[in-house]
Amino acid sequence: MSSTPTLSSILQSLNRRDHEPPPVVSKLGWRYHHLGIPTDSPRPNEKHLEAFGLHVSGFSTSAFGIEWMRYSDDSPLHPAIKALPHVAFEVDDLDAALEGQEVIYPPGSPSEGVRAAMILVDGAPVELIWFSRNAKSRLETPP
Repeated sequence: MSSTPTLSSILQSLNRRDHEPPPVVSKLGWRYHHLGIPTDSPRPNEKHLEAFGLHVSGFSTSAFGIEWMRYSDDSPLHPAIKALPHVAFEVDDLDAALEGQEVIYPPGSPSEGVRAAMILVDGAPVELIWFSRNAKSRLETPP
């Protein structure tokens, strides 16, 4: 009998070889979305997200998915989110991906059709994102 891997089970038995992709990609099917990098310097074409005390830029023009993130002093976000770069993955089931994890920003909807949350893994923030645009196609696809 085989069981479906979870993030918790992967983290407990991690033994990755140099040539292998991260297990969250190869075993869980997560897809790279972006790399968020904190900065103190204003950047061209910043978009202000007032609720998060955050200015973002670069995502739509970066071939690598690099997003610059400049936080205000009164940003309500977790200190690790504001101080450390984070990698973001698109997931098929946000709630399942969060099970058993240290959630440092609970699931919310930063924009229409998007749910996102942040977890802390070995001291590093990781963003998990779900897009409603994929919900219908997954429901129509047999398991």
